[in-house]
Amino acid sequence: MSSNSLKHLAIIMDGNGRWAKAKGLKRTAGHEQGSEVIRDISIYCANHQEIESVTFYAFSTENWKRPKYEVDFLMRLLKKYLQQELPTYQKHNIKFKAIGNIDEFSPSLQRLIEEIEQKTKNNTALTQVMALNYGSRYELSQAINKIIKSGKTDVTPDDISDALQTPYSDIDLLIRTSGEKRLSNFLLWQISYAELYFSDTLWPDFTSSELASIIDEFKSRTRKFGGLK
Repeated sequence: MSSNSLKHLAIIMDGNGRWAKAKGLKRTAGHEQGSEVIRDISIYCANHQEIESVTFYAFSTENWKRPKYEVDFLMRLLKKYLQQELPTYQKHNIKFKAIGNIDEFSPSLQRLIEEIEQKTKNNTALTQVMALNYGSRYELSQAINKIIKSGKTDVTPDDISDALQTPYSDIDLLIRTSGEKRLSNFLLWQISYAELYFSDTLWPDFTSSELASIIDEFKSRTRKFGGLK
């Protein structure tokens, strides 16, 4: 029996635009359907006996380069999602946490993010981490600046891990959907020893059943962490 522990899961949600295009819809329809999948996967993770956190790559620092109409839609969708999601968080005992530079969002969206974090802070079944205006290189630079300001000069890997925004130091499993095989500046420090899985499924078609199958495959792997088994 596998001893692989799966406490911290991360997902790069890719393929919303292609899903919409294949159906003759606007790209925004793909994002809307993708937000429904976030809910389903979060509920699955909250009921999983091992998983403590799931981190979704929702909006990267590079996504501002997309057409303005799409960026504006994503901001409205995020606001709508959070407003609607509080009952789900409370029902399934899910804590919400945002990572990334949310200072660049509108004041009303910033307040909503902080409000949801506050109202769910005591929930214990799962921490749903949403990476919003997130880039790993930026997170690392901010962590190092934080350490420098503290006056510490002999910096250790543990110091860097502690200064990061994520509520964990290491990811166990990283999944990317849509068949793309790249990391896209996501949790680069935290996935140092993560297992990687690339699914061909477009994110709006991703299901908890597929996630369960991926977890089974993850459990069959041998994780060596640089050593020998």
